[in-house]
Amino acid sequence: MCEHLVGTWKLLSSENFEDYMRELGVGFATRKMAGVAKPNVIISINGDVITIKTESTFKNTEISFRLGEEFEETTADDRRVRSIITLEGGTLKQLQKWDGKETTIKRKLVDGNLLVECSMNHVTSTRVYEKVSS
Repeated sequence: MCEHLVGTWKLLSSENFEDYMRELGVGFATRKMAGVAKPNVIISINGDVITIKTESTFKNTEISFRLGEEFEETTADDRRVRSIITLEGGTLKQLQKWDGKETTIKRKLVDGNLLVECSMNHVTSTRVYEKVSS
């Protein structure tokens, strides 16, 4: 499945995240707070259920899902979305839909780091995390 992504990851670098949040419609104050947060991402698997926790001083979120099954999610910026996550060539690809809009979040391993690409319309943010524990 995606065992290669299991572990605790801490944010190393972030590019274009504020522009991505602006594209999502996130307000100014929330963008500023989220922009300075240095989240940890914890990915775990229990049977066929994958859990992704994001923890920061700003906000904690958690989603649990089965690959290919749509679920409801409340995002860190309080959007209520329908998400579906698939595994494509080792990449977890998440599609969020709400109010006629959609965004894609891809999580994959690159050079031993977790690379998270968030895209909406023509705006893409790239965040790199390093593994701190298995």
